[in-house]
Amino acid sequence: MAKGEGAESVSAAGLLQQSILKQEELIRPKRENRGKLSVCSKVCYAIGGAPYQITGCALGFFLQIYLLDVAQLDPFYASIILFVGRAWDAITDPLVGFFISKTSWSRFGRLMPWIIFSTPFAVISYFLIWFVPDISRGQLMWYLFFYCIFQTLVTCFHVPYSALTMFISREQSERDSATAYRMTVEVLGTVLGTAIQGQIVGKADTPCIADPLLLSLANSSSVVMEELNITHETGSLTDTRNAYMIAAGVIGGIYILCAFILTVGVREKRAPIELQSDEPVSFFQGLKLVMNHGPYIKLIAGFLFTSLGFMLLEGNFALFCTYTLGFRNDFQNILLAIMLSATLTIPFWQWFLTRFGKKTAVYIGISSAMPFLILVVILKSNLVVTYIVAVAAGISVAAAFLLPWSMLPDVVDDFKLQHPDSAGHEAIFFSFYVFFTKFASGVSLGISTLSLDFAGYKTRGCNQPEEVHLTLKMLVSAAPVALIIVGLLLFKLYPIDEERRRKNKKALQDLREEESSNSSSESDSTELASIV
Repeated sequence: MAKGEGAESVSAAGLLQQSILKQEELIRPKRENRGKLSVCSKVCYAIGGAPYQITGCALGFFLQIYLLDVAQLDPFYASIILFVGRAWDAITDPLVGFFISKTSWSRFGRLMPWIIFSTPFAVISYFLIWFVPDISRGQLMWYLFFYCIFQTLVTCFHVPYSALTMFISREQSERDSATAYRMTVEVLGTVLGTAIQGQIVGKADTPCIADPLLLSLANSSSVVMEELNITHETGSLTDTRNAYMIAAGVIGGIYILCAFILTVGVREKRAPIELQSDEPVSFFQGLKLVMNHGPYIKLIAGFLFTSLGFMLLEGNFALFCTYTLGFRNDFQNILLAIMLSATLTIPFWQWFLTRFGKKTAVYIGISSAMPFLILVVILKSNLVVTYIVAVAAGISVAAAFLLPWSMLPDVVDDFKLQHPDSAGHEAIFFSFYVFFTKFASGVSLGISTLSLDFAGYKTRGCNQPEEVHLTLKMLVSAAPVALIIVGLLLFKLYPIDEERRRKNKKALQDLREEESSNSSSESDSTELASIV
């Protein structure tokens, strides 16, 4: 009997030991693969970045010329719309970041509900931006209202999407890889925005108005011909307006499709520290901590000026190609060449920054645009040279797209190491980074449109005064080059180099392994108790 009891105990111990070993074998690979992302997840995550870039590219390149030459607004009113819209867009970023920080976790996550519910209303407001209302007065309020509404709704999409970078994986290498996927798709989104808007609108013949002095010298007996010309111009202008609405409808459909793929293909993961409590973090306390973090401020300062340079180029390049270079029927193809070049060189810059470091990539990538921006102004107008300059500028645009979003997670990791007990501030980092950039770009675009007004810009004019040509040269060459130089000088102060980044990565990995071992030991003891 005693022998039998001993045999049973030995048998039970053996089964228990085998069971525990099996549980450990099952837990270990799960723990090793916990931070890994599949290619499908990375692609679905990356596709979610396309709507912001497609709409932003279409608005950035075409809204100014649309307001001036299609909606036929006074340049002063157009400057008000561009400035107030961008300024409001900047203000909504921290506001949305504040409300996100107050959002509790749901079964869809904390960020995904913002993306889901903002999408349909954003698409409607985007379409109405490109619609010319049949009202003699009130056009200013129409465009200002729907532009601000769209910027608010697209912010409700983009701020949580940007912060989602920190919640798709806990591994820095996986986040960097997902960011590279995202930047590739986002630059491809700019190509789509430029191609869809440019090619559809480019097929419509936007009529221009000849110099009034020449019209006054025309023979007074040609009244019938003048009426026919006016009828033709009205019909052509209607075709152009319809083309803008068709392009808006196509882009709106892509916006909805990309949002659907993002919500279906990406799972928002909670950080271990968030599993302990559902209490939302204090926004203002977090804001104070974030704004006192030196690397974040220095990163913002450096990229603020370089981003402003590229935004000035983006906002005025269509007018520059149309009037100063004289490529009225080719400017959309030139813009497409820039975006295609940027898309194809994103993988190169991803390899370059992993091989030589992110700061080196900043200096080489962004500064490479300056010689070509100077060249396009100095040389005589030539279509072949313009295309060469466009391709070269696209290489630098790719670096300007990739590097800020690739470096921002490094700043967040550095902040986590310095404040290990403070969590949930990712939305603040991303929203205020976008806030400063957008607000400054609103000021710059408003000032640039006012400068054209002061220079004597003629709405729908076939030709522009020499002062307008000089102003456009300053806005697409001299001002961007100066801003890029200032940004690169400020970026010298950015302290997170490759050595510090590697140390942060190792320290965070050790911290996560400690958290994982603690949580796994608790789960193992629970499993052991249930087995016993």
